[in-house]
Amino acid sequence: MLVLGIESSCDETAAAVVEDGRRVRSSVVASQHDIHAEYGGVVPELASRAHAERITPIVRQAIAEAHVSLADIDAIAVGHRPGLIGALLVGISAAKALSWSLGKPLVGVDHVHAHPWAGLLDTDARIDDLFPAVGLVVSGGHSSIYRAETPTDLVRLGATIDDAVGEAYDTAAAILGLPHPGGPRIDALASEPHADDRAVELPVSRLGKKSLDFSFSGLKTALLYAVRGVPGRDGVFPNEAGELSPERQRNLAASFQRAACRAVVLKLGRTIEQWAGDPPRALIVGGGVSANSRLRRELQEFASAHDLRLILPELRYCVDNAAMIAGLGAQLLATRGPDDLTLRAMPTTAC
Repeated sequence: MLVLGIESSCDETAAAVVEDGRRVRSSVVASQHDIHAEYGGVVPELASRAHAERITPIVRQAIAEAHVSLADIDAIAVGHRPGLIGALLVGISAAKALSWSLGKPLVGVDHVHAHPWAGLLDTDARIDDLFPAVGLVVSGGHSSIYRAETPTDLVRLGATIDDAVGEAYDTAAAILGLPHPGGPRIDALASEPHADDRAVELPVSRLGKKSLDFSFSGLKTALLYAVRGVPGRDGVFPNEAGELSPERQRNLAASFQRAACRAVVLKLGRTIEQWAGDPPRALIVGGGVSANSRLRRELQEFASAHDLRLILPELRYCVDNAAMIAGLGAQLLATRGPDDLTLRAMPTTAC
């Protein structure tokens, strides 16, 4: 089965053709970093306009690189939740138009649920050997832990109550004077020789003793105070300019990264402690922050310590992409069937 996937939930316009849910025949991603860089983050209206301009040529390119025609496609999968409403509408409109005109089934895919599937793309891993599994999504908009009985049966155990880890990375980069996108830049700084990840003790959020939820707002605030000092009663920071030496900037990046990764691993440890029933066989991870070099190392250590098989996506599948949408879409089509043309964009709903 050949599934055409379409993804436009945030600031990547993407299309892909995936065979039988696993083999990626093509994957095209058009990033918008150049559009949003001057604003230090994604501007929703600009993102929507860019999607509208790019969606048709991106789909055509994906079809061409897969060496197929639209007539060869068996189904259309589209990320319909969650995301920026204007951005989602562009992808869904394109998917519906293709589904209707080609007479092919349409299937809506939860963008967050698709991220763990990214680690299974272009692999021979046996699905039956991996579940039940712990699912972890760490991205710009989401930090979530799941109990996954199957690839399509996910129960959310914990999620961010304020800022996602990827958003925290972008804010931290802005505080440190680094350009957007911030995550890769902090990772690069923190990985430089002589970077001291204990130069500043930044807080690791725990919330309640049994909580599996995440919170990164306090970490961002602590970093801000480390750079500019604690504001006085008048609200003015002692170091309003926030000027940093290269050494200080590097050490703060490393200290931030240590605290952020520690928070993620801590909640995974609690998940294992609270797990009931058949023990998990794997830790399946997805999302943009899964590309972070330190987090990948710490997840490997965690999985080894708990006798879990670690499934991490290739770096090209960590970012938002349509191959993961097409792959999970094939599974959803087989387990629950297609959606109809009333499929809605759902900007804030994720489960």
